[in-house]
Amino acid sequence: MGKIVMSGPQNVSLDGVVQDPDGEEGFELGGWFTRFGGEDLAEWSKIALEEALGAEAWLLGRKSYEFFGERWRPRGGELADRLNSMPKYVVSSTLEEPDWENSTVLRGDVVTAVAKLKGELDGEIVVPASYRLGRTLIEHDLVDEVRMVVFPVVLGAGERFFGEAPSTKPLHLVEARTVGDGLAFLTYEFVRGS
Repeated sequence: MGKIVMSGPQNVSLDGVVQDPDGEEGFELGGWFTRFGGEDLAEWSKIALEEALGAEAWLLGRKSYEFFGERWRPRGGELADRLNSMPKYVVSSTLEEPDWENSTVLRGDVVTAVAKLKGELDGEIVVPASYRLGRTLIEHDLVDEVRMVVFPVVLGAGERFFGEAPSTKPLHLVEARTVGDGLAFLTYEFVRGS
């Protein structure tokens, strides 16, 4: 059975905002990734490669799939080669023909489709950046672990990683480490049966 991990790594502000880290979505507070990551992004890149090499597959929502596909398809190098060649699953009711190598569209009920995928694959199924999909998977107890890089900024507004939840979801801290001089890489696993 696979293990679903929200990572890639998952980038969040100190107050949990995940919206528009690169500034390309037009969010007034967007662009915080490079502005507050600074020189630490070289060390962040090492984590991104580590996460990709450890993944069995990527699981994405359609918008994240299109964003990453446009960004990584034309590139070369170790990270690009890994992302382009790894199996990718995209949850979408509108995407007809995926155009990124080794991609499969999951249709129908997202919870049923992802639970089936989790049962079919071994290893880590990494969900990068797809926070809306992640919220659904967390609500239905399909996510096993969250790995996030916390950026040293409070944005005060924007879409947050954890939205309003119908129930409490306890987590256990597995690891905490510093990335460069100013970023924190945190790993939490969900506590089941509590």
